[in-house]
Amino acid sequence: MSWPRPQPVCRQRLEFAALILLSLAGSASAITSLDPAAVRTAAEYSARHRGVSFLAIQDGRTLLEQNAKTPHKIYSGTKAFWDLAALAAAEDGLLNLDERVADTVTNWRSDSRKSQVMLRQLLDFDSGLEPQFFLHETQSGDRDAAAMRARMVAEPGKAFIYGPAALQVFHQVLKEKLRGDSPTHYLERRVLHRLGLGPQRYLADRAGNPLLATGWILSARQWAKLGQLVLANGSPVISRNSLQQCWRGTMANRAFSLGWWNNSTAFNGRESDVEQMLIPKWQSQDWRDACLCRDAPGDLVACIGSEGQRLFVIPSLQLIVVRQANGGSFSDARFLRLLLGRLPR
Repeated sequence: MSWPRPQPVCRQRLEFAALILLSLAGSASAITSLDPAAVRTAAEYSARHRGVSFLAIQDGRTLLEQNAKTPHKIYSGTKAFWDLAALAAAEDGLLNLDERVADTVTNWRSDSRKSQVMLRQLLDFDSGLEPQFFLHETQSGDRDAAAMRARMVAEPGKAFIYGPAALQVFHQVLKEKLRGDSPTHYLERRVLHRLGLGPQRYLADRAGNPLLATGWILSARQWAKLGQLVLANGSPVISRNSLQQCWRGTMANRAFSLGWWNNSTAFNGRESDVEQMLIPKWQSQDWRDACLCRDAPGDLVACIGSEGQRLFVIPSLQLIVVRQANGGSFSDARFLRLLLGRLPR
């Protein structure tokens, strides 16, 4: 697991010791299968809260499957696939995530703040760009052009601002780096084909630019392929070292990197309902020491989509869980405690 950005040495040592203990605890728990009754209880909780599909796989064995072959919108689950394409492009030498956007988008060079933004910050949502939620509209004229005109509302690296603008700027950069190939074709060839998936619903604008933030429709079985990639340390798409960048978080939000939410602060973190936290404007959101569930392993990671779409992966338990829903109230922390047998039935 990669570490957060540089911190005082004493704090780094404490966190290192904590992560070692976590790793040992995770290794011990990996030999124990989940209680089938607990899995059923979690699935029942999901269904009571408008869940429509459920899939739990541990160590390659299906524990419980309900409606797992029916396609369903995954909303922001889409982001992680495009982030995989970004990591693959870095491995292929097309770009460096730590290069400045202005190296490619030349009209950003004259803006004192935009000129400092790195590609990685676009994908981590700490670039400082305004979110521009109107880009979600399917009739957008040219999303990429609009996103590149977005205002800077915070200093790069200082604030977590979740929205489509940053990803559309990245799409423009990748398009220029590919020199004639399209990002969509690159995604399909380099990522989706290797995962056993085909072309997706891209919600292209009038200029042909796909929407990177949302839009895909996958069954629970199909979405679980992304969880299998995590358990396989990035294979067959990227290397272990590349994948680990998804778990390190940022100074603006330690619980998020490259399309994935993590539970790394579970030891002493504050449980946050991600969907609820994202409702207020970014200035009112508080991501300090956020975690998904204090009673879940620290190596838990998740893709989170609107209206209750979830892909959970716990490598120390060799566990993949997908739940899809049609909205409704849903608590990640309660669901995970039920799943792991940490709550009375």
